[in-house]
Amino acid sequence: MLEHIGVDRMKKLGLTILAIVASIFASSASAADPADVQRLKNTPHSCELCDLSDADLIRANLEGANLVRANLKGADLRASNLRRAELYRANLSGADLSRANLESAKINSANLSGADLRATNLSRAILNDADLRGTLLYAADLEGADLSGANLEGAELHGAYLRGVILCHTTMPDGSVEYSGC
Repeated sequence: MLEHIGVDRMKKLGLTILAIVASIFASSASAADPADVQRLKNTPHSCELCDLSDADLIRANLEGANLVRANLKGADLRASNLRRAELYRANLSGADLSRANLESAKINSANLSGADLRATNLSRAILNDADLRGTLLYAADLEGADLSGANLEGAELHGAYLRGVILCHTTMPDGSVEYSGC
């Protein structure tokens, strides 16, 4: 009987420890600063330097938003409106921007490595010196976009619309450098 009580206590202790560890990992899974998320909701056109990493921003209307140097790493921005948004030096690595509208957005010097940009509207976007390594750009609209100095190494461009794209000193998916539009 004493052995049985000891085992039960050990099981309860083990479950308690497991619950504590799980809650620690769950709270670190979404690293977005709650104050910054609230700030974005309250003033959707200004969130410079905000930490919105891993934030759920699906279908968010962020047209013209100032997200300069914001941390949007791993954020879910599917089908969001970021038309004319200022994303200079923003960290969008691993973000899901599929079907988002980034028309005329200023995304220069931003980190988009590993981002999902499938079927995204990037027409006339400024992507100078952007890190687009390993991005998915299937069926993306890049008409008239400025990719001067951008790095597209390993990016998937199948079906992307590239009419009028500026590729001055741009590293292409195969590692070659393109100088058209300089």
